[in-house]
Amino acid sequence: MAETHVLFVEDDDVIREATTLALERDGFKVTAVADGLAGLEAFRAEQPDLALLDVMVPGLDGVSLCRRIRDESTVPVIMLSARADSIDIVLGLEAGADDYVTKPFDGAVLVARIRAVLRRFGHASSGDEPAEAALLSFGDIEIDPEGLEVTRGGERLALTPTEMRLLLEFSAAPGAVLSRDRLLERVWDYEWGGDTRVVDVHVQRLRVKIGQDRIETVRGFGYKLRA
Repeated sequence: MAETHVLFVEDDDVIREATTLALERDGFKVTAVADGLAGLEAFRAEQPDLALLDVMVPGLDGVSLCRRIRDESTVPVIMLSARADSIDIVLGLEAGADDYVTKPFDGAVLVARIRAVLRRFGHASSGDEPAEAALLSFGDIEIDPEGLEVTRGGERLALTPTEMRLLLEFSAAPGAVLSRDRLLERVWDYEWGGDTRVVDVHVQRLRVKIGQDRIETVRGFGYKLRA
């Protein structure tokens, strides 16, 4: 089996070298660069399996780099930030990141988060299949769970794997309220819990693509797909 290739963009020499060694010990192939422009060049040249981006890097900051990557690819992206400020987290997620990790981080936790992201990118559904193989229709939205395609008004939508998994979870139980904790566990594989802002931002991104009125917020409980 080929090694999983990680592009790592980090301008702190100590963090970059230590994290690279830790990832390589866990069996990852790592391309590590110190600035965003070099990161974009490496991404285009090497087509990695996952991008690990620090928010504050020179040349092209991590959020801008994430946007550039997302314009070209659905490859999973994890953001690293020295601060847990909401603005940093939300900006990264809105730019198209699939997850984030705050510094300082434990190497084992980072590896676990990387593996969790890769698992959901390798399999559009988790554990128990959330949808039947038959086509599913909700208004002008049509979902092919087996072919992993979604159309709106006959036009194909470009969903990231995380957005696809989120939509499949909703489509498995239309009209039912799904809590943020359940979605974190099922979509993000966070059995130990996680930050619900990840869910909120991805729901907003999904709404932009399938229609703002398709997913309803149930205050204090979670979200539901309107059947």
